[in-house]
Amino acid sequence: MGGARTALFNWLYARKHGGQFLLRVEDTDKTRSTDESTRAIFEGLSWLGLRWDEEVVYQGANLERHRRDARNLVDRGLAYRCFCTADELEERRKDAALAKETFRYDRRCDRLPAGEVERRVAAGAPFAIRFRVPEGETSWDDVVHGTISVPNKDVDDLVILRSDGTPIYNLAVVSDDIAMRISHVMRGDDHISNTPKQILLYRAIGAGLPRFAHFPMIHGVDGKKLSKRHGAVAVAEYQRKGILPEAMNNFLALLGWSPGGDLEIMTMQDMIEHFSEEGLLRKASVFDEKKLEWMNGQHLSRRSAESLLAPVGAFLDLQATGDFLDLQPPAPWMVAVRSNWQHLDAPSRRAVVDVVKTRSRTLGELVHQAAPLLGDAIEYDQAAVAGAWNEPAMVRPMLAAIRDRLGAVSSWEPPTLQATLRALAAELEVSDGTILPPLRVALTGLSVSPGIFEVLVALGREKSLARIAAAERHLEDLAGAA
Repeated sequence: MGGARTALFNWLYARKHGGQFLLRVEDTDKTRSTDESTRAIFEGLSWLGLRWDEEVVYQGANLERHRRDARNLVDRGLAYRCFCTADELEERRKDAALAKETFRYDRRCDRLPAGEVERRVAAGAPFAIRFRVPEGETSWDDVVHGTISVPNKDVDDLVILRSDGTPIYNLAVVSDDIAMRISHVMRGDDHISNTPKQILLYRAIGAGLPRFAHFPMIHGVDGKKLSKRHGAVAVAEYQRKGILPEAMNNFLALLGWSPGGDLEIMTMQDMIEHFSEEGLLRKASVFDEKKLEWMNGQHLSRRSAESLLAPVGAFLDLQATGDFLDLQPPAPWMVAVRSNWQHLDAPSRRAVVDVVKTRSRTLGELVHQAAPLLGDAIEYDQAAVAGAWNEPAMVRPMLAAIRDRLGAVSSWEPPTLQATLRALAAELEVSDGTILPPLRVALTGLSVSPGIFEVLVALGREKSLARIAAAERHLEDLAGAA
């Protein structure tokens, strides 16, 4: 989530100001940069529609430049070779901890005579390269937080090149930023501690500084750091949960930015037009999955049925091979729904989606509500039967009268259907609330559905009348069994 929001803010800023949004895979740390994590980045950005403007840069491909930059700093006296081993450094950390002191490298290798350094290098002694932090203070004007100043005495002489010749993160990103002509570095505020180190390296290498923006962290609804139980999973997982990419972008944008006024539901173009530095927030944001689902429902209801056909089809493809999220029944039911969807023509699909989209928060809910409208046969929910068909002997003739009356209407449109059933209810001397619930179960098998007249239109005359007739037969069986 945090990475996706950072990418979105960078993308919006670039689009707002006519810049370029670049993607770099920082893969020098092989233990953290796995094929799986890299794939998740590409999947997430592609699903969100955040296209990058140049070829992807893989940091590991720039190893020789990183090494040259480190050696150049040594040659200019701005960095030095450190022969201390990992075990020696760990022992000194333990001593500092026992003394209740903060461990700082004591620059002992920086004090070695030049002849001794040459002797060790000639003998093949392994060494890292450390950057010598100068005295003074390092400040920058952060886009989000304003002026931030850090005393250099609080910044340890950092290793920039390991003894195996691989660069440390801070050197690699600075070297790559310079080569890629990066103008803005926008990232989470957990990187604030890295920024003074990187500024010192920019200056030492002789390059100008980019502008820095550090966004506050994202918390769960309990106020704690976002974790998997809050929803901190790969952003593309929300595609499988039935979230639209434009809704996810809208939601992420508001986690740390305000467009001003009461504007909340926005398209990508809206966000580009309104995005500004002034709207970036300093306080932590809260990831509320219920708010995300609500916002997704708003985007669903605003989109045309035609534009939702492809997302619904893609969602069904994703779900058909596994359980349907937390809803029942599982995969076999979803496979049947997908099959029914594929056999419908485009106008019928549009009619079904148009009926259910305004009542759905996710594509999962949309498909769940649409399922009874897609196939020829339905299953009757037992609770719905017990509630609306509790007296089969009375309900069956009522449904027969409904079928006869609907079969005679000239126009299969909501106003005509509504007027016809109201007239029938008046003749039977019952309320609309008496005849509609049994009809709803007959048409959908459920006690809750979209508007009954919209359901009739979506099903069409032939299928609606066939389902009512099937319900009559089912009620006859129930009456006989009783």
